[in-house]
Amino acid sequence: MKDSNFLTENNARHLWHPMAHPADSLANPPDIITGGDGVEITDVDGHRMVDAVGGLWNVNLGYSCEPVKKAISEQLDRLPYYSIFRGTTNDAVIELSLMLRDFFEPDGLTRAFFTSGGSDSVEIALRLARQYHKVRGEGGRVKYLSLKKGYHGTHTLGASVNGNANFRTQYEPLMPGCYHIPAPYPYRNPFGETDPEKLAQLCLSALEDEIAFQGAETIAAMIMEPILGAGGVIPPHESFMPGVREICSKHGILLIADEVITAFGRTGSWSGSRHWGVQPDMMCTAKAITNGYFPFGAVMISGAVAEVFENDTSGKAAIGSGYTYSGHPVGAAAAIACLKETERLQVKDNAAARGAQLWEGLKALKEKHALVGNVRGGHGLMCAVELVSDRSTKAPIDKKTIGAVHRVAYENGAMLRVSGPNIILSPPLVLTEAHVNTILSALDAGLSAQG
Repeated sequence: MKDSNFLTENNARHLWHPMAHPADSLANPPDIITGGDGVEITDVDGHRMVDAVGGLWNVNLGYSCEPVKKAISEQLDRLPYYSIFRGTTNDAVIELSLMLRDFFEPDGLTRAFFTSGGSDSVEIALRLARQYHKVRGEGGRVKYLSLKKGYHGTHTLGASVNGNANFRTQYEPLMPGCYHIPAPYPYRNPFGETDPEKLAQLCLSALEDEIAFQGAETIAAMIMEPILGAGGVIPPHESFMPGVREICSKHGILLIADEVITAFGRTGSWSGSRHWGVQPDMMCTAKAITNGYFPFGAVMISGAVAEVFENDTSGKAAIGSGYTYSGHPVGAAAAIACLKETERLQVKDNAAARGAQLWEGLKALKEKHALVGNVRGGHGLMCAVELVSDRSTKAPIDKKTIGAVHRVAYENGAMLRVSGPNIILSPPLVLTEAHVNTILSALDAGLSAQG
């Protein structure tokens, strides 16, 4: 590794960072992370802290998961790459497909289509949804429904169903035929409704209204996160996702669960859909499937959808989508090892326990600090703190102040993630009670420093 002076001198000078203004990265160079161990990371100056971001929602097993590292090394020695395009495959991806079938059996998902990551998985699921209806003879079903505040990656189709203007405006016009309904977000919603159950019913009514307006016969799929992640960690009322499932089934609309964040234990259940007792028609996964150690993803497909494709005799079911790195043997080997370790450790149980601890701590911080307008959590290890400059008006905090909260927390031993007015917490699922206390203490210090 180059020395710290070299890295600091060249920081942000020769690369553009995702989700950042190039000029801002030059003016305020990002923190340089040079090491990771357990659930802690170390920066270029040797400062060590708990990673309350979990990489980017993906390092569920922490930075020292030796079985995954070993699997990657051994696979590189044996077969570092081969395509699974028509006519060839590899042994690792076959084994993984069987493991995923068993893992997602309670979700009704029996087939896997492999990708290079979350945005890829969303793109494939949306494409397959249109193709499914064409194979069935309903080629007019081409539209998509999604939630405002939802996040579905950065490919063109994914950006089109995204419910946040930050990921849309600079790239418009996007794909036509994408329509959004209000998110079940009690703190801010167009209905002025703060009761989660009543709000869920209002949003479900809005979904029914949009379907009636568009015409059910024109809609291919509804895509949603079981708990909205990048949009600010917004958990819906327990009635919401089952209600969406019922409405989609009634109108012949496929339900795609975007579980790039929520699959593999983060919610305290093995999948976000299972958390709400719902079986989707397709599920987008990535991130924790390899613990972040290799770019990889999978779209899981229900038996009913698979049957339509596999029984087709017209040729319309031939899949014209895929990636060079779909089913990459190194990624598959990493995923096999990761899935075994995920199940061995039963990380969903620790996510539930530590998530409850974090949630209670955040509620206490809300009582202590006027800057905290809203806290969200209670479903595993995904929480958010929404900061405001005025609780009575809910006016969002300014960028400078939330940046200062982040910096003080960093100095006090916790890496947090700032997204708009939100501080998002998504730590590894293997952290301990002491690590949660460190996160809470660091955040408390950051808030206290602002008065």
